[in-house]
Amino acid sequence: MAVPGQSRARHVQPKGVVGVVVPWNFPVYLALGPLATALAAGNRCMIKTSEYAPHTSAALRAMLAETFPEDQVAIVEGDAEVARQFTGLPFDHLVFTGSPEVGRHVMRAAAENLTPVTLELGGKSPAVVSRGADLERAARRIAHGKTVNAGQICVAPDYALVPEELAERFATEVLGAGAAMFPADGDDYTAVIHQRAHTRIQALLDDARAHGARVLRASMPADGRRLPLHVVLGVTPQMRIAQEEIFGPILPVFTYRKFEEVVAHVRRGTRPLALYYFGDDRTETSEILHRTHAGGVTLNDWGWHVMNHDLPFGGTGTSGMGNYHGAEGFRELSHAKAVFAERRWFPIELFHPPYGTFVQRLALKLFVGNVEPSHQAPASVSPQMTRQD
Repeated sequence: MAVPGQSRARHVQPKGVVGVVVPWNFPVYLALGPLATALAAGNRCMIKTSEYAPHTSAALRAMLAETFPEDQVAIVEGDAEVARQFTGLPFDHLVFTGSPEVGRHVMRAAAENLTPVTLELGGKSPAVVSRGADLERAARRIAHGKTVNAGQICVAPDYALVPEELAERFATEVLGAGAAMFPADGDDYTAVIHQRAHTRIQALLDDARAHGARVLRASMPADGRRLPLHVVLGVTPQMRIAQEEIFGPILPVFTYRKFEEVVAHVRRGTRPLALYYFGDDRTETSEILHRTHAGGVTLNDWGWHVMNHDLPFGGTGTSGMGNYHGAEGFRELSHAKAVFAERRWFPIELFHPPYGTFVQRLALKLFVGNVEPSHQAPASVSPQMTRQD
């Protein structure tokens, strides 16, 4: 059929001013990553840094001021009240990284201005260990994910799903791996962010013990706010560690007998930001990928899908919405404007009333062929649409 005009898939233009709310756990990476994407798409950017990382915020402000004028890139500092006011500004797009609870408040504030949002939240990201997995390797990599930044990472493995008969050995391997990476006399292991977080994590452990769990601890630094890696066995659904995002160095272990139980367990919960599968069984891998939802997946390790900026990064359900990183980020922070230019010679009037004219019937016959009266086609030229005098 002749085309009445020229269509362009997209005429890409910047959205305008992008707001970025940065958490304390990765105050540089989660500020400069969205900033680079926003600038690449031609936007201006305002960044609300965390009050829990004031020195980093001051350094970012000084560094960015050497390159960008404040009307192009601005750093905003302050407490939770400042953050509340910031998310209520009429941005053209808002990027937030944080907890699902705060994410709800951010989305509610943005809705007042109909500001589109990219929410990178958290959730309970499972680490699934197959019967055919290299248990020592899986345990080491899960221990690494649970101890980097003391487990204070939105894509850290939140809990493990392990074959019932391998749970004890898995726990031993995880604790040993943690102790090997962070010996008790070493300085590489970090602390939880503040005393409130320390108290919350201890309360999670106390609640698990009170409900009958076995809490095992690695031989790791345990001074001040530094908490060693803990593995919890005998987890039951009523425990807080089974319900809340942990965001700390605690690894609850759930057991299974059949792999179908793994799929059912993941599907019962809220959709996680990340999912990790350890093993080489193609059927199990397919089951995990096709029958569960997660923001992203790494196979036989943790977190690497986030570090690869050729891949989109984003959540689903309560773990967030929207994608960024790489090309996906450029699309997220741009507007693809549809453009249609009509050809001057195309007889567009054929689509105008009155319908049923000789020329319209001739055009219909040319493009469609003979049409039986009982199958009159397009309503725009059917007898029912002809003008009634």
